[in-house]
Amino acid sequence: MSPPDIAPHGIPQGPGAEVLGEPGSALDLGPAEGENAVYLARRGVRVTGVDFSGAQVARARRFWSDVPGLEFVHAEVCAFLAADSRQWDAIYSTWGAVWFTDPDVLFPLVAQRLAPGGVFAFSHREPIVGQYGAQEMGGRWLEGRSAELVVHRWQFTAPQWADLLKRHGFLDVQAEVVPGQEPGELGTLIVRGTRPSGDGHL
Repeated sequence: MSPPDIAPHGIPQGPGAEVLGEPGSALDLGPAEGENAVYLARRGVRVTGVDFSGAQVARARRFWSDVPGLEFVHAEVCAFLAADSRQWDAIYSTWGAVWFTDPDVLFPLVAQRLAPGGVFAFSHREPIVGQYGAQEMGGRWLEGRSAELVVHRWQFTAPQWADLLKRHGFLDVQAEVVPGQEPGELGTLIVRGTRPSGDGHL
């Protein structure tokens, strides 16, 4: 199997990797096959990708074994963030783990692993009107599973996400919906915040 093509952007629609600033290190939450992580690593960023799917991690490692400064870890993101003591200049998720993790559990862990002044950014599909909070979904979401797996997907409006980030101590919060490319198509919601750069803690 050949590696996937690398897109010139870190987010499917709208702004790309520039939302992260110029990090020296980055953590990708839910990198799947690793295209976004590779895009950054090839530009000199040290990147760690953490994914819950062992099949995706194995594929990413096989595809990008020749890319320096890049590692893929098989783990649940909250367990990884709680156990790994490193800090990163940027933590991001492109239609990945942030969408499928309780933000009241995840955001404090992200804050602990961001370097002071670091950027936290994520994207997911624009929510359907009225379908906010934890939405139950069924499906065979992880390769290698024969049975249907029920998961939850957290969906909020841009202002709701902004309020969540602010409540967890993030600053310079921005949240917007980039419209879909076709009439009637749902857009992409993009959220960004930073950790305070002073001596205080979140």
